[in-house]
Amino acid sequence: MRPASAAPLVLRLCVVLTLAVLISPIAAGLAGTLLPAFGYWPALGGVSLTLAPWRTLLAMPGLWRSVGVSAFVGFATTTLALGGVVMLMAAFMGTRGFAVVRRLLSPLLAVPHVALAFGLAFTIAPSGLIFRLLSPWATGLVEPPDLLIVNDAYGLSLTAGLILKEIPFLFLMTLAALPQTDAVRSFAVARSLGYRRMAAFVKVVMPRLYPQLRLPVLAVLAYGLSVVDVALLLGPTTPPTLAVTVLRLADDPDLSRHFQASAGAVLQLALVLAGVASWMTLERLVALAARHWMVTGSRHCGEAAIRNAAPALAALIGALVLSAFLSLGLWSVAAAWRFPDVLPRAVTLDLWRHELTAAAPLIGRTLLVGAAAVAAALLLTLACLENEVRRGVPPASTLNLIYIPLIAPQITFLAGTASLMIALHLDGNGLAVGLAHLVFVLPYVFLSLSGPWRAYDARFRMTALLLGASPWRALFAVRLPMLSRAILVAAAVGFAVSVGQYLSTLLIGAGRFTTVTTEAVALASGGDRRLIGVYALMQAALPFLGFSIAIVVPSLLFRHRQGLRDG
Repeated sequence: MRPASAAPLVLRLCVVLTLAVLISPIAAGLAGTLLPAFGYWPALGGVSLTLAPWRTLLAMPGLWRSVGVSAFVGFATTTLALGGVVMLMAAFMGTRGFAVVRRLLSPLLAVPHVALAFGLAFTIAPSGLIFRLLSPWATGLVEPPDLLIVNDAYGLSLTAGLILKEIPFLFLMTLAALPQTDAVRSFAVARSLGYRRMAAFVKVVMPRLYPQLRLPVLAVLAYGLSVVDVALLLGPTTPPTLAVTVLRLADDPDLSRHFQASAGAVLQLALVLAGVASWMTLERLVALAARHWMVTGSRHCGEAAIRNAAPALAALIGALVLSAFLSLGLWSVAAAWRFPDVLPRAVTLDLWRHELTAAAPLIGRTLLVGAAAVAAALLLTLACLENEVRRGVPPASTLNLIYIPLIAPQITFLAGTASLMIALHLDGNGLAVGLAHLVFVLPYVFLSLSGPWRAYDARFRMTALLLGASPWRALFAVRLPMLSRAILVAAAVGFAVSVGQYLSTLLIGAGRFTTVTTEAVALASGGDRRLIGVYALMQAALPFLGFSIAIVVPSLLFRHRQGLRDG
């Protein structure tokens, strides 16, 4: 039997390749952003370092308001999403309602940000579903009210849209972290000692759980500070968030504005770094402030409020998501739908028939790029995880670099990466877009699969080796079949991430390689709600297709093997 430390060279090379695939585009992109930010871009006449791009950027009207709104959206989204998850876990963990909440929130991970943002806009807008349900009998309105709800100046609708997506994400990350912290048993012991649910969770579970959640929480914070696609649909417009401002500068036909865009991208990076540093400082301050309360023996912590608020929060999330997709569905088949009618006066499938035919190339490109990115991500992830098994050592700290794309703001390095692709004449093709998607798909696939892989009972592999199987045969004949459901779920998560990619497709594709997502966002400027409804539902259907395959395939392949079917 081969010793545990003898990992084949091919596996070690795959680890190096994985890190190179992730770090090289980001490093090259940052270099391609930093140099123009200080005036150096020979192709555009910048041959010396200067602060002129910064002076021009800082003189832009509304810039600091853009920074302030971005900071507010990022911190509000992270705080409220994390607080919501803590409240749901404290209220439902160990109860029969926990399975209901899990079934409610888990499918939302498959919903693309763009589709949910469109649906939320159609729900809460002055002419949206909520006002239609309340008018005219409750509001007296026969015309949409003159209210700025979507695209409000403070980013409230943008924050709401992000929270709807980030609560399911953090909830599922919490579920993945629970087995590593012995949280369920500790929670039960605290409850047996007389602690109420919220106090038991905050005092006993959170100190062990939060270190496992720090990376996902920071990813949520970084995304909220630098989001582009959802900000284009729900965010303020005068001025927009900082990331949208940078994108508009980068898209300006006046090429001299690209220096300014690069400076803005560096400012966005500084905002994210400052946000992460501030959050980690707040963690320490909260820990210090709560230390006395943690050891006083108090067994209560707002129990009545939590008991009422947690079910209300779960119901609100479910109602908003259901309303969002109902609105998209109704608009996609509406022939005529005037306010305040609750339902369209006439429906038609003509638009669906036409657009499904017209969008076939878009759907094909989306499927092809997503499948290629997922296949590459799975191959690299499996190689990295198997390398851990062969070496018999804990996960290498260098693999933490895999998560850099989750925290680094996309607008900061993708603009530089796009410039590099243009210089190499690689922009605007499917290979370049697929590689760009891989940078973001790989971390999610690794995050989804590493938990089940490391929790796998090593005795199965050891038994196979003792029976004479080679390490490769133990991998392909034992471990992979037993983890087939986890592998397919990780693939579905990666495919959903690929489908939702907007900025990487837009910049690396150079506007010539379009997908369902880029087309859906582009339609927002036209204001045709029926067409938007069709494309938003198309976009949402693709990830659900991936998750459906992940559920059905193991059930069919292992229908006579209950353990493999459920594992």
